[in-house]
Amino acid sequence: MTTPAGPEEADGPNIARVYDYLLGGSHNFDADKVAAAEFLARWPDARRTMAANRAFLGRAVRFLAGEAGIRQFLDVGSGIPTMDNVHAIAQQAAPDARVVYVDIDEVAVLHSRVILAGNEQATAIQADLRSPQTILGHPGLHSLLDLSQPTALLLVAILHFLPDDPDKDPGALVAQLRDALAPGSYVVISHGTTDGQPEHVAEGMEHYAQTTADFQPRSHAEVLRFFDGLDLIEPGLVHVPRWRPDNPRDAEHAERIAAYGGAGRKP
Repeated sequence: MTTPAGPEEADGPNIARVYDYLLGGSHNFDADKVAAAEFLARWPDARRTMAANRAFLGRAVRFLAGEAGIRQFLDVGSGIPTMDNVHAIAQQAAPDARVVYVDIDEVAVLHSRVILAGNEQATAIQADLRSPQTILGHPGLHSLLDLSQPTALLLVAILHFLPDDPDKDPGALVAQLRDALAPGSYVVISHGTTDGQPEHVAEGMEHYAQTTADFQPRSHAEVLRFFDGLDLIEPGLVHVPRWRPDNPRDAEHAERIAAYGGAGRKP
């Protein structure tokens, strides 16, 4: 069952809702399904990459809330927190975990607030990754998080929506957020890539950019630069199924997944 239609449906496909649909969620409309179908026609195995990315996010959050002892999560570019969401995973591992979701898209934020209703330890705010100081100064963030204490910054499947721009350099934006974190904090990043991928993967990503949002896949070396100033934790920056898999079999043929992921700790 899909979310009841509202005025936002007339806006055409929405990146957060398309992603939600591709993950099997219910917060999407017909326009989003059409855009997703056109995307899948060009990249039929895209759902596998997106599912692997979502599973990576879940493992990273469990690691952070468990082994790393993190109790604060800042999820920037969160989309709609519907399928295997951060607050559910973190709070299952640590009931006192607090989560702030951040997204530029008003629709995603409104959906998020509906999902989070009644959860006093999670909230969603509307802000733009291209304006880190707006995020860092937002009263909604400070209502739940104390950035003088270790925090997990999650930049999962978001940086590939920021093209290289000398005025809004993605690496500089990440650095601003990283610099605001306390020592002992973590940064988790996943990012789309065409490294070693068939030609149709790049074509699918290009179509995705044309219909929903800018999309710039990056190489391993380019993604690695986002971790400048951080100590990468094992196993480093790898194809997302290879990042601390629950079962070694889950990492088989990981190179077929068009996304890298990793986590770094701020010393």
